[in-house]
Amino acid sequence: MSYGRYTDRVARLPREAFRPSPIFLGLVALFLITGWMTWAGFGNVRINVFLFVAAGWTISLCLHEYSHAVVAYKGGDHDIAHRGYLTLDPLKYTHPLLSIVLPLVFVLLGGIGLPGGAVWVNHSAVRSRFVDSLISFAGPATNLVLAVVMVLPFGLGLADTGHPDFWAALAFLAFLQLTASVLNFVPMPGVDGGNLIFPWLSPQWQRGFNHVAPYGMLMLIALLWSPVINRWFFEVVYTIGDAIGLPSFLVGDGYDLFKFWSF
Repeated sequence: MSYGRYTDRVARLPREAFRPSPIFLGLVALFLITGWMTWAGFGNVRINVFLFVAAGWTISLCLHEYSHAVVAYKGGDHDIAHRGYLTLDPLKYTHPLLSIVLPLVFVLLGGIGLPGGAVWVNHSAVRSRFVDSLISFAGPATNLVLAVVMVLPFGLGLADTGHPDFWAALAFLAFLQLTASVLNFVPMPGVDGGNLIFPWLSPQWQRGFNHVAPYGMLMLIALLWSPVINRWFFEVVYTIGDAIGLPSFLVGDGYDLFKFWSF
């Protein structure tokens, strides 16, 4: 395909290719409404916290995948827009089960922000190995930025003004961002950390990575079942949380409120 024809194809993209989807906007509305209800103490606080955190976590998953997509688009893969990845629609991603459902299940069962499946990228269209790595870096970096933004009110002393249930929920949501970021940076085939180093490997190592990548997520889950690795993982997460000012005691309170089914 010539450069001119490719440019014409990009120019013909409809605005809908870049417009946030109604599903994403609905998630944002749910997040804001349940956040206000938690803040105001309106209704059942445990249900409110559950919906607030679940909506916020799903939004962050969409932003994680969107970050991959927008860097890929800027880096040369303009077909990303045709696949709907720039609309923030969770149903448009390559693996909705891995990207949305499985991470939500892990939050429900273990309070861990499991990384999802990345968007499909045409790596042959990407300009350089550096940009290829940057595409993988963008997702977990987004989770880290979200965690820092969520922690800012605590550093400003806003959490001392009351509304403890809301602040506990926000602390737990920030904690989930940290767990997702740490897990995603693990240099394992099949997750962002492995994809980050993949462009710099020799062809022989790349072939080995490709063979292991389909099982990378399962391997990561299996490793978390190890008491030693599980303990090390949470130590790393809490250390980062302490460094950015996340009040760890509120994380546990938020998780307890989130589990509305347990009394």
